[in-house]
Amino acid sequence: MTTQEISAVDTEVVVVGAGYAGLTTAWRLADAGIDVVVLEAADRVGGRVFSQMSPSGVRIDHGGQWIGPSQRRFHALAARFGCSTFPTWETGLHIEIRDDGTSVDYAGAAPDTGPGIAEYARVTAMLDDLAGTVDLDRPWATPQFAEFDARSAEDFFREQTDDADALRRLALAVQGVWCAEPREISFFHVLFYLASGGGYEQLMETRGCAQDARFSDGADAVARALAKSLRGKIRLEEPVLSIRQTAHGVEAFTGRTVVRAGRAVVTVPPAAVERMTFDPALPPGRRGWIRHSPMGRVAKVHAVYDEPFWRAAGRSGIATFYGENPVGVVFDNSPEDASRGVLVAFVYGDRLDRWAASGDTERRRDVLTALSAVVGARAGEPIGYVEKIWPRTGWTIGGYECFVTPGGWTAYGRDGWREPSGRVHWAGTETASVWNGYIDGAISSGERAADEVISALNAAESARHSG
Repeated sequence: MTTQEISAVDTEVVVVGAGYAGLTTAWRLADAGIDVVVLEAADRVGGRVFSQMSPSGVRIDHGGQWIGPSQRRFHALAARFGCSTFPTWETGLHIEIRDDGTSVDYAGAAPDTGPGIAEYARVTAMLDDLAGTVDLDRPWATPQFAEFDARSAEDFFREQTDDADALRRLALAVQGVWCAEPREISFFHVLFYLASGGGYEQLMETRGCAQDARFSDGADAVARALAKSLRGKIRLEEPVLSIRQTAHGVEAFTGRTVVRAGRAVVTVPPAAVERMTFDPALPPGRRGWIRHSPMGRVAKVHAVYDEPFWRAAGRSGIATFYGENPVGVVFDNSPEDASRGVLVAFVYGDRLDRWAASGDTERRRDVLTALSAVVGARAGEPIGYVEKIWPRTGWTIGGYECFVTPGGWTAYGRDGWREPSGRVHWAGTETASVWNGYIDGAISSGERAADEVISALNAAESARHSG
């Protein structure tokens, strides 16, 4: 394509990314009467929230899927656009498959007794106590901030206990929430995240917590409704390759368009920002923050059956694995009307690296073997099987969210977390103070970034009039 073939678009604000953060930013700006253009690399909206009708006739949530009662912004948007939810299925016995291969049925949050459970409970109670000291808006003002950030979660866990089974339980918790290993993640970031979501139980449990309910038409239903309300303002399949700041505004370049605006809001995850170029270069704080904020490693695998046959056998379909099997956690992901049975298996962290390197047949065999251990041999014969390996996906390159490595908050948090870089503002769930890493956090980050832009535009307008 020649320079002459590149089209130019003028607007007041350009938003990079059409996930929940970008869509919320654009919607709030448009509601304030500000002209906006949204540039999205993919051929769809929703970002890390991606629902798709499978060949077996059931809608699959490949990415974020749950909503909890205290995620008020997400609930408000869902209500506004008439997007209904239904309770996550958790009726029946759950199963825990331990490191030695034994399995235990249980009801409720966890087995009452077992290897490592008492120590696990003691350490997680400590996490909640320490999370209560975190300053969510100014994290660097937290007592012992630098001390907590200097160590990994694994460092802290091993300081507190030498119980191997408790350490396995803590490791699976880290894998399940951050899609990372305890050695990789800043202990302070663990505390910040727990505080952001309202505590350990809120993040881990189902009823009344973060995994409370699912969307009848997929978790991106609200995103699709937002996009419809922004008709004509979203340009799909236009990845932003570079952003240039000038004396008067910004220019966002894609492969075929340059969008000229007064301000930009970048809402994509750090891994995608790293693939863009900036002129002038981003400030050192922002560059350092990006380098210390890798994406998690996760795959979601759905197996579809004619019916949720495990329910009649008194099984919930919920399971946790502590052994060598690549699967870490399993949930019943059947549709609301139970017209099909669906089990979703999560593969995290180091387990994902090993599993993803295997061939298609081996990966499928490993997952179906795990599901058979959960609900019986019939799980080995699904009518549909779908894998979503997020580190291989488009511009996102991981999921569910980024995490911060040890030392990242201390060195770069104050200047790099969400401080604007000149005329470039930052949104995305990783920049949220409340429900950081979740869809609700993405929504609040878009609201905050839009308000920053509105204030900046108003200040510029006032300066022009006073001059």
